[in-house]
Amino acid sequence: MTPIQKNAAILFADISGSTALYDKLGNKLALQLVTRTLEILTMEVTARQGTLIKTIGDAILCTFPNAADAVNAACAMHSTIEGQSPGGELPIHVRIGLHYGDIIYEGGDTYGDAVNIAARVTALTRARQIMTTRAVVDRLPEKMQKHARSVMRTGFRGKEETFDVYQIVWDPEDTMNTRVGMSAYRKPAEPRHELMLQYHQKLITLNEDTKQAVLGRGQGCDLMIRNILASRQHATIEYNFGKFLLMDHSVNGTYIRFGDDQIIQLNHQQIFLHGAGTISLGQSFSESPTDVIEYILQ
Repeated sequence: MTPIQKNAAILFADISGSTALYDKLGNKLALQLVTRTLEILTMEVTARQGTLIKTIGDAILCTFPNAADAVNAACAMHSTIEGQSPGGELPIHVRIGLHYGDIIYEGGDTYGDAVNIAARVTALTRARQIMTTRAVVDRLPEKMQKHARSVMRTGFRGKEETFDVYQIVWDPEDTMNTRVGMSAYRKPAEPRHELMLQYHQKLITLNEDTKQAVLGRGQGCDLMIRNILASRQHATIEYNFGKFLLMDHSVNGTYIRFGDDQIIQLNHQQIFLHGAGTISLGQSFSESPTDVIEYILQ
């Protein structure tokens, strides 16, 4: 497919505190809750001329033809989540980051600096907030610009220029409208997240600098597993928003045994890793597999 280059509004919506959900509810219930919440967010995207690009664990990436549609969708996402309460008595909140710029569509995905900036803005955002850049605010109708409040000017890794960051106030009763996720705004600095993966004598580490590992039987995999039940490119692990997402692409499934001995089987599904545990490609733990991957999240 020929790449398509165009300007668009990019929106990331991320479920806040999802790691705590997995710890509190267990993997199966938390995954059901996350899936239900993402379905609600996706409905708001399609209702406002948006395009869902992909789901990234407990977050979605989508695009809109203009800034106004993107901001309206972001406001609707917050309102609908709070109105429908997908977690029941357990409150579920999302954080949303927006940017507008030049992107490339190719192979069902989207690329470009604008996507990276939108992700960085989302990383600054707290639960129940919408953060965006001047590129979005300048393209809003005047009546919508009145809901944008300048918060800070900041730089992003890999970019020489600095960016004005704004908050879109969607809830008039919000008392946290001047706080963002940076140490300058009373939030402690984020720890350095690292995931260590060990298979026999080979050890690899994923972090902010090395964001992806491919697991499987193929020669080009970062961890090449000597098990005929493993697919050539069986699974990937990606670093997103400070979390590590395992995605199964295989025929025989991926099995994860967490530190509490709970076992989850993935079949073309995905889940965030937490704590420490063991991963088996294509072979259940009831069969006492020997070709397993040990992991620990620091």
